[in-house]
Amino acid sequence: MDAALTHWVNAEAGLSPILDRAMIGVSQFGVPLMVLAIVLQWWAKTDRYHVRHAALAAGLSFLLGLAINQFILLFVHRMRPYDAGVTHLLIAPSADWSFPSDHATATIAVVAAFAMRRLPRRTIGLLVVAFLICWSRIYIGTHYLTDVIGGAITGALGAVVARLIYRENSRLDNLVTKIL
Repeated sequence: MDAALTHWVNAEAGLSPILDRAMIGVSQFGVPLMVLAIVLQWWAKTDRYHVRHAALAAGLSFLLGLAINQFILLFVHRMRPYDAGVTHLLIAPSADWSFPSDHATATIAVVAAFAMRRLPRRTIGLLVVAFLICWSRIYIGTHYLTDVIGGAITGALGAVVARLIYRENSRLDNLVTKIL
């Protein structure tokens, strides 16, 4: 079922040069642009210190999610879908394993961090971007659907851990959020 759904998402790859370029662009530049959007939150005009806390928590969630992925990669070695003949690859092949998707981990960690800080408008905007990035990873042929789902789970887990260890209005939070 995973291979069939992955193939279904990837089926249009290579047929529309405009859509292909758009999905490649989203895949390549989506995460850096999302990080830039989070950095720019530092200068939010409303609820500044709460938003700064959320931005820092998002960065911590991102890093914790990727650390969880590195642990998983010690035990799970899943072949990429293009190597298995499931997808048509639109970009250069990757040298690492397929599961879990780091792009999904990073983007969902950010979304979850903002959601846990009760910033709904920002969360919805970030969720739309995260969905496009995750979808693009399947569309361009580099991940299975379950790789993206697994990455989303590790991203959410990273956000939960960040929520537990980095509290708003703690001494560290007050020190860091007052910078600039």
